[in-house]
Amino acid sequence: MKVAMADNVTLLSFCIIERDSNGDVLWTWIYPSITTEQRSLVTRKCGLEGDQNRLQPFLYGRFRSAWYYINSTEVFESDSLPRVKQFALSLWAKDFNPEKYETLCRILSKTYCKTGNPIAMLQLYLSVLTRGSCMTKENGTFFVKEFDQQKNLVNTNVKELIKTFGLETILIYTALLLKKRIIVYHHSIEVLLKSLRTFPALMWHRKTWDMLFPWVDIHPDELMDLRGRQYYVGGCRDASICSRKDLYDILINLPAKEINIAPRAKESMIMTKTHKEIALFMMQLAENTTISEQQVVHEIAKKTGDLLAHLRSLATVNTSDGKPMVCIETLRERALPPALENFLFNLAIAENMMML
Repeated sequence: MKVAMADNVTLLSFCIIERDSNGDVLWTWIYPSITTEQRSLVTRKCGLEGDQNRLQPFLYGRFRSAWYYINSTEVFESDSLPRVKQFALSLWAKDFNPEKYETLCRILSKTYCKTGNPIAMLQLYLSVLTRGSCMTKENGTFFVKEFDQQKNLVNTNVKELIKTFGLETILIYTALLLKKRIIVYHHSIEVLLKSLRTFPALMWHRKTWDMLFPWVDIHPDELMDLRGRQYYVGGCRDASICSRKDLYDILINLPAKEINIAPRAKESMIMTKTHKEIALFMMQLAENTTISEQQVVHEIAKKTGDLLAHLRSLATVNTSDGKPMVCIETLRERALPPALENFLFNLAIAENMMML
C-alpha cells in the first residue's frame, strides 16, 4: 500500500543495525526497503563491525541520488534492549539537511532504547512521512517545517576557509565556479564533514548541494558513483586519495593546507587580473571582524553575480526560451588577454551559455 506523504517530506527509508553482546552485527529492521548497494554502504559506514569504542554518534553522506544519515547509540542496562550493546539507525532521504535528520534520528533512537520495539519507531517514522511531524512524551517532538534547507548557511565557515588558504582560496572558488571535480582530504571524519558544508556556500547563487559528496571511501561502488558525474566536491579520509589524479581536477589537503591542481586542469585554472581582485576581496572579508558569516557569503555571491553579469553582456544571441548565449567567435573578436578569454570561455561552458 502506497503511503500518502506530507508536503516537504523527502524521507525514503530507515533501517536498524545492531551489535549484540556476542559482538555479532545483525540487520533487524528495514522499512520499506533499500538496495543491496545501500545495505553494503551502511554496513561499512556505521562502524559496528569495527572498534566498538570509536563509534561516531552522527554521520552522513550521499550515495547515488539519495542522502544517508547514520545515528549510532550505546545501549545501557536501563534500556529495553537486553541483548544489544550498540545499534545504528540509518535514514535515507532526498534532501541534504543534517540538523533535521540528526534531530529525527535522536528521537527515533531514544524511542527504540526505551521501548525495545521497532514498531514504535515505525509509528513515529510514518507520522513524519504522512503528517510532517511526530510527538513523544519523553523523547521530544519533530516538525519538518522547522528545518529550512536554506538555513544550512548558518553552519558554514567561509571566513575560516579563507583564513586557512589565504589568497589560494581563489583556486577553490574558481574550481567551484567552473564546475571542476574537487576532492577534499582529511583523516578526521568530524573535520571533513564540517569543512565540506562550507564549499557550496561559495557558490550561493546556485543554491544547490547537489555537487556535494561529504564522505567517500575508496570503494568500487562509491568511486563509480563519482566517475558518473561531471563535477563534484567529494570528501575522503583515506590518504591514498591524494595520489588518485584520475578522480580530481583539484585536490584540497586540509591537514597540510595545500591545494594541488591536476595536470589536465591547469590550463582552465590559469589566473587572471579578475581572479586576483576577487582573491583580495575575499581576504578583506575574512579579516573584517565586524561582518558575519552570512554577510561574507552574500558579499561573495554579489561578486559572483557581477562576474556573471559581465559574461551575459558578452552574449550576442538568445535561445528560444530567452537564455543569453555567448558565441566563441564573438569572444575572440573582443581581443581579450588570452588568460581572460580562456576563463570566460570555461565559465560560459560551466553556466551552459557557450554556443560553439
